Amino acid sequence: MRLLEAAGIPYRSMEYEVDEQDLSGIHVASQLGQDPDTCFKTLVLKGEKTGYLVCCIPVAEELDLKKAARAAGDKKVEMIPMKDLLAVTGYIRGGCSPVGMKKRFPTYIDETAELFDEIAVSAGMRGVQVLVSPQALGLYVGAEFCELV
Repeated sequence: MRLLEAAGIPYRSMEYEVDEQDLSGIHVASQLGQDPDTCFKTLVLKGEKTGYLVCCIPVAEELDLKKAARAAGDKKVEMIPMKDLLAVTGYIRGGCSPVGMKKRFPTYIDETAELFDEIAVSAGMRGVQVLVSPQALGLYVGAEFCELV
């Protein structure tokens, strides 16, 4: 949130109760009273040739690895092991945000985000989401909007 403020990007934050038994984005969306189509989860992958990349997709959807690879200009991509998430991004499962990772990785946001005035993404910690314009978010993280699901 500090990074968004420093960049002058308007956002709203919303808190929710963390359920260690259910870290799903659908659970988070329901707690926030948000449409799951407007809540996006942040996934970190590694390409065969291109290295690490970030994909943001609606919480109720599954990432199509072929589409993600095509977006990244790679033949094959796969999710990084959960044990590597903190070391690579600085974030833990359930609190991974496209904003403020340890390094700036190529980022791809599912094109459906552009249908909404604002989308919710993790604020970088479990229990907090930020609602932000998808265009402002995309511009800030240097994301490309494309078909990922």
